[in-house]
Amino acid sequence: MREQRVILKTPRLSLVMWDEGDAALVQQLHSTMATTRYLSGNAPWSLEKAEQRLRGWFEEQARDGTTKYKLLAEDGSFVGRAGISQFRSEQFELGYSLREEAWGKGLATEAAGALADWFFERQFAQGFIAFTHPENIASQRVLRKIGMRECSPILIDGVLGPAFELTADIQPAKC
Repeated sequence: MREQRVILKTPRLSLVMWDEGDAALVQQLHSTMATTRYLSGNAPWSLEKAEQRLRGWFEEQARDGTTKYKLLAEDGSFVGRAGISQFRSEQFELGYSLREEAWGKGLATEAAGALADWFFERQFAQGFIAFTHPENIASQRVLRKIGMRECSPILIDGVLGPAFELTADIQPAKC
């Protein structure tokens, strides 16, 4: 196994750049209705879709210096993906998705909060957004916990969902 390119570490997680052969992990992450019900397409991902997204993440990282990263637990096991990437060319967007067995442990909040700090420390932009499916209450809770404020709803794939923003001037102080 080759050495992981660590982007960011938290007390329980490492965010690392993907490897070329990670499409199967991405597909496994999004292989159930439970893990895809709030995503565009609302259906489990094929290996081809996972390969396409992985290629997109490599392109984003090369172009913007940030993307969605592989999320590893302390023991090195794969727990999901999280990161901040360009959205519709005009702003950055926070996104994350965790394996079902990782839900309810505070990992999404830990990753999202660390990513926000990392994003502002590196001065990618003055702020970023995040959005959720209207029924994804757990994700909305995560966004509020890291200090994001609700703003105008956003239309994605015909679904109007809550959108949130975090800017450098409203970022919560680090503890």
